[in-house]
Amino acid sequence: MSLINQEALQEFRIICADLPAPPLFWKDGEGYRHGYESDLGRLLANTLGRSCKFAYQNWADFYPALQANQGEMILCGQGISDYRKTLADFTEPYAVFDEAVMVLRGSPVRSPADLVDKKVGAIANSLNMALAETFTGCICVPFGGDSDDVLGDMVQALREGKIDAFVDDDVALVPLAEEADLGIGFSMPTQNKWGIAVKKGNGQLLARVNDALATVKANGQLEQIWRKWMPSLSYPFGNN
Repeated sequence: MSLINQEALQEFRIICADLPAPPLFWKDGEGYRHGYESDLGRLLANTLGRSCKFAYQNWADFYPALQANQGEMILCGQGISDYRKTLADFTEPYAVFDEAVMVLRGSPVRSPADLVDKKVGAIANSLNMALAETFTGCICVPFGGDSDDVLGDMVQALREGKIDAFVDDDVALVPLAEEADLGIGFSMPTQNKWGIAVKKGNGQLLARVNDALATVKANGQLEQIWRKWMPSLSYPFGNN
């Protein structure tokens, strides 16, 4: 086996989005990827004796890319849903988040009852959309995730009045709420579990990644990067 092929086998290709979504992930001016999920990808690869490479895809292309072997795993904001479990196998959770509804600052929206006849956006086939569909009387507007920045698309649609609100996980919306014209209308304690997706049937890889995840939970490294990037959110896996 050539040296090049040996090196290729030592690299995990992590499918993810190339967009700014702090504190989960974003790139600096030199192209280095920061954030909780970025550090987690490197940590798991290192725990398994591998390096990692971020394989950027639009949100809508994650699972086709996984099926086409363009990456070994998806590590990018994937709440574990029944629908997604038809597309891939998932590890144990590496994060647990509640959901929130973003509105323009000054909006009177403070509960689901305030969304009757309102247009509410969310990523199609996501847990966020599943939550929006429980809001009685609202008009759900799916965003396909086939652009470079689906979160930015929802923010722009909100600012342009094309939607009245959108749903996402609280971790993604807290930084946005610091902008002058945006605010969180209300939160929902949904405790969505996020996992790493691997191609269906690849039980060996799934087991190895789960073992690495269990290791970094047990030795405190996962909690360390959680508290580094998200100190205001409670660490969901107990004290180490």
